[in-house]
Amino acid sequence: MDPHYSAQNILLCDLCQTAALQSHCKLCRVNLCIVCVGKHLSDASTRHNIVPYIKHRTSSPNYPICPNHTQKLCRLYCEKCDIPVCSTCISSDKHHGHKLRIALLKQSSKTKDLENNLQEIEERIYPTYEEIASDLDSEIVNLDKHYEKLTTAVTKQGEDWHREINIIVKNQQFEIDEMKIKHLAALNKQEKEIKQIISELKQSIVDLKKILNSNDISLTSAYKSRNAEFRSIPSKVNISLPSFSPHQINTEQLHQMFGSLSALSITTEEHGCKMKTPEAVSCPPVKPLLDEPELFTTIARYSRLHSLTCLSDEEIWTCGLRNIMELYNLQGKLLKSIQTKSGSIPRDMAVTRSGDLVYTDPDARTVNIVKNKKIQEVISLRRWTPHYVCCTSSGDLLVTMVSNDYKQLKVVLYSGSTAKKTIQFDSEGNPLFSSCYFINENRNLDICVADNSARAVVVVNQAGKLRFRYTGHPSTTKGPFDPFGITTDSQSQILTADYKNCCIHIVDKDGQFLRYIDNCDLLDPWSLCVDSKDNLFVAYKY
Repeated sequence: MDPHYSAQNILLCDLCQTAALQSHCKLCRVNLCIVCVGKHLSDASTRHNIVPYIKHRTSSPNYPICPNHTQKLCRLYCEKCDIPVCSTCISSDKHHGHKLRIALLKQSSKTKDLENNLQEIEERIYPTYEEIASDLDSEIVNLDKHYEKLTTAVTKQGEDWHREINIIVKNQQFEIDEMKIKHLAALNKQEKEIKQIISELKQSIVDLKKILNSNDISLTSAYKSRNAEFRSIPSKVNISLPSFSPHQINTEQLHQMFGSLSALSITTEEHGCKMKTPEAVSCPPVKPLLDEPELFTTIARYSRLHSLTCLSDEEIWTCGLRNIMELYNLQGKLLKSIQTKSGSIPRDMAVTRSGDLVYTDPDARTVNIVKNKKIQEVISLRRWTPHYVCCTSSGDLLVTMVSNDYKQLKVVLYSGSTAKKTIQFDSEGNPLFSSCYFINENRNLDICVADNSARAVVVVNQAGKLRFRYTGHPSTTKGPFDPFGITTDSQSQILTADYKNCCIHIVDKDGQFLRYIDNCDLLDPWSLCVDSKDNLFVAYKY
């Protein structure tokens, strides 16, 4: 029988378990006798609310049966072992010196946590998810409308193109008909002239035969020969037949001229900023630029760096006018060096999401990756030379390259060794780039290229459509914009090294000028990169 109750249904105190209970703590959910009320109130670590006990105020506690002593109920709780225990367990050495609490008090503490959890779910979490579900329902409802508009726009563009092509075809057919009429008229005219001469020749033959058969001297004397006239054959009309020379269809350029769809970008974002709380919670503010940039560290190295790229917040790859790529820590200690496979000087480097090093080798016309200390050719070219490279957020490679005759430039997106997309012309079929130096993918998936010959930063979207060209800012008193190195930060801001003007331009994702960095003893800045904390690394080419 449970000693907490007797046959006469006398309820005992939860603390001493001997005296009859007379009071109840509403907050701790514990029943108390007169003596134990004072002891209970002496615990100032928590609030109490003592009221007279009313039978059936609370349901009888359901104590767990001890797994080690099946005849015992676990009325206490071992804080260290975090388990309920019975009186027999307490007397054993296993819980010697452990802090014990009354199970009901522990239950009360946990009940408060449960109540808080319930309150949070009901008042904050559940309404937030309901709002998200409502937003998703709205998006799904509007999905068909949006894609129907896209389909209509593409169909209309196709109809416009067909109409223009039909006009071109009809105009050329009309020209063909006109040329045919002129051609036929010229031939008919010459044919008529020849037939007239043939008719005259037949008549001359008849006349000559008649004279010869008549032996009439007067006819013979009157005859005038026309042979000299007939020997002079009329000029032949030479007509060169027209021909049609169809232009070769450049499918890629045709697609670009037709129009492009922006890429479907599926990303995730934290909903924490939308969680309903008693007080409004705002999203973290955009990290501001420092009023004055601070020089954090200088890593001494040989001169004329070509490229640098962050492996981590503590390690950075560099390469210059040697056939070796070197990994340094921020203290300037050389950690690793790798020689190029061909023995030629690398042009540019990048680090993949898995931490592998990628580099371009213009002399060998290859893009290579270093895995497990082994160098593998990822891309091998014949008619083009790779120059600069960056890794995209999706794990692909963007490579700038120039044709062997130096007349064409383009950016190619590779998945492994497969070319997925080529970016070369704008919507009017004009070249996008005059030169391709450093390249970087922004956080908004825009592609940023330093076009030094055009003295501009060329920014296209993921589909290759031109978004804007940044050509410097008129507020500077320096010389013409001289862009080389380019990188982007966590705020999608674009940073560009202005080589001859010894400064760094910072613009936002839409090309709006924000500021210069022209202190920190910048001398011929060439290559740039940022780490995950938006610390900027600058390579000097001097």
